Amino acid sequence: MTHITEKVKQWIDQGKDPRSAHWQGALETLLEKFAPFLVPGRLMPVSPLDDEGLPLFLSVMEIVDLSPNLPAAFLPPELADYLLPPASAEELHHIEKGKPSFKILILRPGDEERVLCAEISAHAHKPGVDIFQSGALLGTYNFESQADLFAELNKIIRAHVWQRGKWTVEETERYTLNWFEKVLDLRKKTVCVEADQSFFHSPTLIKSDKIDVIFVLIEQVVKKHLADAEHPMQGDVLKIIAQKDRNAADAQLADLIDKVVFELLTVMKHCELVDFDKMTDRETERFNRESARTIERLVKHVQSHEIMPKAL
Repeated sequence: MTHITEKVKQWIDQGKDPRSAHWQGALETLLEKFAPFLVPGRLMPVSPLDDEGLPLFLSVMEIVDLSPNLPAAFLPPELADYLLPPASAEELHHIEKGKPSFKILILRPGDEERVLCAEISAHAHKPGVDIFQSGALLGTYNFESQADLFAELNKIIRAHVWQRGKWTVEETERYTLNWFEKVLDLRKKTVCVEADQSFFHSPTLIKSDKIDVIFVLIEQVVKKHLADAEHPMQGDVLKIIAQKDRNAADAQLADLIDKVVFELLTVMKHCELVDFDKMTDRETERFNRESARTIERLVKHVQSHEIMPKAL
């Protein structure tokens, strides 16, 4: 008997509806299976997406705003079609069998885990959201159309699974970084964000100001990309440091970091995250100094972490 099976039995023994108890258990089991592939605070597809799934995923990625500790899975039809609530629980059936289903699962961890399951398919006759806790159905939201659901989805997430209370600095930084990486993926200024929880929008959260946070965010993004073996930037760095001429490698590395920082600043400008035209002369001078310092720190970061070869 698994620990989830034990929980389900306990819920039923406590008088919870067996249908909702078993359904929450099934949702938690699936989320546990995919846990190694989920990034807290990010909506992640758990299998490759086709020509219908990818645009839908990108649409909900723009909408769905998660607090930093929430794992969330996007399920395309090859998985969602087979994830069915009990036949007798008619209120939980949002889409007819045989129609392509797209589901979002979000887990709020804690002593009493809460699970949100959203059927977001355009083919659903009743797109909607169900929320479960301790084997009980806490609430259901049904909508006339996918568009109506999308208009309310983030409000439902905020109301039922959003992490309340004061966040740690690490959580604030992770939340802000997750938001900006979605901006980089989508190139849109409309990516949902809670400004009071993002240090980019509220610099006082990390005891900073509007100039510094630009480069704090850029530095965090670049360091994350450098640490990601699958990110193209790491491959570019490895090609540079493969050279035997250390001086040439140092110069090319600085050029690469300069280019990356410039590209990130360009995205900020294009998405209207920073109004560079409204900077005062003093702010512009400081901006230029911080840009140069950030590039220098990132070059040293690569070198000090032994990504660069030792001098001969």
